[in-house]
This record gives sequence, C-alpha cells and structure tokens, in this order.
Amino acid sequence: MTDTRRANPAFYALLVALIVMSLGPILLMLATSFKMNVDVYDSGVSAFFFTPTIANYEEVLCDVLWYEPASVDYCDPTFGRALGNSLIIALISTALTLTIGCMAAYALVRFRFMGRGVVSTTTLLMRMVPPAVLLVPIFGIWTFQFGLDRTFSGIILVYTAMNLPFVIWILQSFIVQVPVQLEEAARMDGANPFQTFFLVVLPLIKPGLAAAAIFTFRIAWNEFLLANALLGRNTRTVPVTIVNSITEYDINWGVIMATGMLLAIPPILFTLVASKQIITGMTAGAVKG
Repeated sequence: MTDTRRANPAFYALLVALIVMSLGPILLMLATSFKMNVDVYDSGVSAFFFTPTIANYEEVLCDVLWYEPASVDYCDPTFGRALGNSLIIALISTALTLTIGCMAAYALVRFRFMGRGVVSTTTLLMRMVPPAVLLVPIFGIWTFQFGLDRTFSGIILVYTAMNLPFVIWILQSFIVQVPVQLEEAARMDGANPFQTFFLVVLPLIKPGLAAAAIFTFRIAWNEFLLANALLGRNTRTVPVTIVNSITEYDINWGVIMATGMLLAIPPILFTLVASKQIITGMTAGAVKG
C-alpha cells in the first residue's frame, strides 16, 4: 500500500525561504565583486544586468599577480598583505593550539593527579568568557608590559590561549575512547611514551583533531575585536582591513566584496578537504563514551 500523503505546500515555501536567506547574501556578494562602482550604485537595470569585470580582484591581488593589471593605476598592497597575514596567523595559531591541546587533553585523561577534575572543569569554564571581556586587560598587558602589540606573535598567543580550552575539552572525549590496552601493548613492544603518544594515540583521534582544527582555524580567521585592538598597519588581518577601508568619504564596495569572497575561500577549502574527518569527529565527539 503506497503512501499518497503529500507534504504541506507551506513546508516547501519555508524551505525555499531558508535557501534564499542562506544563499542570497553570498550570491549578492559574488555579483557585487564583479561590478564596477558605477554599477553598484545604479539602482536601475545595471543592478541585475551588467558587464562582469575582474578589476576588483586584480586590485585586491595586484601585489601578488604575475602580471601588471591594466585596470589598476596604483597598486595598494593592503588587501593582499592582509590575506597573507590572516593565513599566517590562522595556520600558526591552529597548529600551536592543536599541539598543546592534544598533549594537555592526554594528560588530563591518562594521568592521575590531585585536582584533575577541577582543572578540567576550569578549562571548560574559561572558554565561556567572552573575548570582549578580555580586551582591555590583554591590550594593557600586551602593550605596556611585554610590547607584543602590533606583532604576529602577540595575536597568535592570544588566539592560542583563547581556543585552547575548546580543543582540550573536545579532544578529551576522543582520548577516553582509545583503549588503554593499545598503549600498554606498545610499551611492551619497546615504545617510549612519546612514541606511544604520537604513533598510537594521535592516529586514533584524527577525527577529533580535524574537528578541532576546523573550528580553531575559523575562529582565528574571522576574529575581529582583538585583532583590531592588537594589530598594527602592517600586521592587520582581512576583517580589520575591510572595516578600516570603509570611510565617510568613499566606500569601494566592489573591492570589499571581492576581498570577502577571497576571505571565504580558505575555510571552505579546509572544510572540503577534511569533510569526512570533521563529520566523523563531530558525531563521535558529541557523545562521551
């Protein structure tokens, strides 16, 4: 007996509305990135029918292109430099966070010491502190005590400390699921503690590492508040550069939208490459065995 029931038309209307709300801003940003400013401000036919141009992308990437763009009169390296800064800061902070986080999580799970539960709980509570609350003390300490403002090392340390509690928390649930017998067998075969950790434990928690890496990378890649306060002219990331390029006298929407599209590419590529590991990691990490 076949089921002849049909879904309510309101369901499809809601589904279409959600799709438009999700993809609409992205498609608008993509279309605007291929427009000249005269087309952006035109509310007539040019709003929908225009001649696409890559001049905005050439202006953003003019200092890294292998040719000299004819559409760019003056090559401003600000946006291209900001993309490089964002990539350096996000990658290094993610690598540091994962390296320290997986070792700390392993110590909290496998070692028995006084106050282990308190340390684990405190680590999770630290992640609940909003970055805005830390802005003033971090700015004062980094500027007047250590002189780490306007430097890559300063913001990388901040992002590492900010993301470390989350990484420790999520990796603990994966390490718990690794049988202790595997580590004992490795030690009986002559493996030292470092070999046991790197050759036995880490390969088994790859899904957790992938899940933690993508979230950590995206937080460091998109963060604005702390970067705006701590970074200087030559070390600014893309979110800070985009906001600072908006003035009361001129707003180059085409260049801003082109920068936004380029800003979205690295996280998307990272997600596509590690998609299987991330999905597995999110599913397994949601249940603490």
